[in-house]
Amino acid sequence: MPQLTVHSAGPGVTVQDLGRPGWKAQGLSTGGAADPLAVLEAAALLGANPSDAIIEMMGFGGVFSVDQGVRIALTGAQMQARIDGEKLNHNTSYFLPAGAKLTIGGAQKGVFGYLAIAGGIMTQPVMGSRATHLTAGIGKRLVAADHLPIGQDPNRMHAPMKLVTENRFDGGLIRIMPGPQTDFFSTQTRAAFCAKVFRRSPRGNRQGIRLDYDGDGFATQGGLTQMSDLIVPGDIQMTGQGVPYVLLAECQTIGGYPRIGSVIPADLPKIAQAAPGTSLQFRFLTVEEADATAQSTQTILKNLAGLCTPLLRDPHDIADLLRYQLISGATPGDDLERP
Repeated sequence: MPQLTVHSAGPGVTVQDLGRPGWKAQGLSTGGAADPLAVLEAAALLGANPSDAIIEMMGFGGVFSVDQGVRIALTGAQMQARIDGEKLNHNTSYFLPAGAKLTIGGAQKGVFGYLAIAGGIMTQPVMGSRATHLTAGIGKRLVAADHLPIGQDPNRMHAPMKLVTENRFDGGLIRIMPGPQTDFFSTQTRAAFCAKVFRRSPRGNRQGIRLDYDGDGFATQGGLTQMSDLIVPGDIQMTGQGVPYVLLAECQTIGGYPRIGSVIPADLPKIAQAAPGTSLQFRFLTVEEADATAQSTQTILKNLAGLCTPLLRDPHDIADLLRYQLISGATPGDDLERP
């Protein structure tokens, strides 16, 4: 089985996938990639299974190599990346030759970058997932000298692809829906919350991020209290000081802080990818409007695959030219499967 070697890694490099649903009753949140859209983008670029495990890099990447040539894709945060000095583009698939050094630096835009390898990372599953869940003690951060097994690539001859998607790194307007505790906040408080321009605080991790702002806190009516209950990624908790936190993939399963609303799943990647200092503002949708934005994983993946286009390169610069089918009229063989 091919192997990926980690020569160096930033402090937030882990193996992730789409998480392990179904364990909340036992106190374990779903976890998985902080930006699940990036996982689907990688699957679209590689023609891969969306459940394949990939590498998540929070803020900074590392240096990697493989002992057998593999196809890779870089999605999520725009990070500086090179293969043996040759610059790589964001949201693009490439062939990583055996022994070549893949160097991934700091994030230029966004927070969470992803390195996907065709065939997926084949570490031992735990409770049906390979996702690292640091707060639950499942898996660990990757460090130098780690070796990760890689699955076989079912589409090895697939041509290099690129994908252009909407920018989600600059914050801006975030849509939220009301929840069971939204009415704990007065109409005036909710209006003030939506009128406020927040800044993504430097305080944040895979559990959630703090929102900084100027002015008074956001309190519930009459100092109400409530029992702890179920919470999910996207929920906006308000601390006793009236400071909002937006929960992310590795949040706890229950909480006692009141929630003014919840970020819809379609906009949660904007929260995850907001770098410290990024401006964020919120707007309420009705439950019906929020429901209308919902899409299944299969639908999102199909739409992304339809946006992928072949990467056109000068043949003189293609080191792995002989890997591709160059006969006029020949195809990769997956034409009828494409959307």
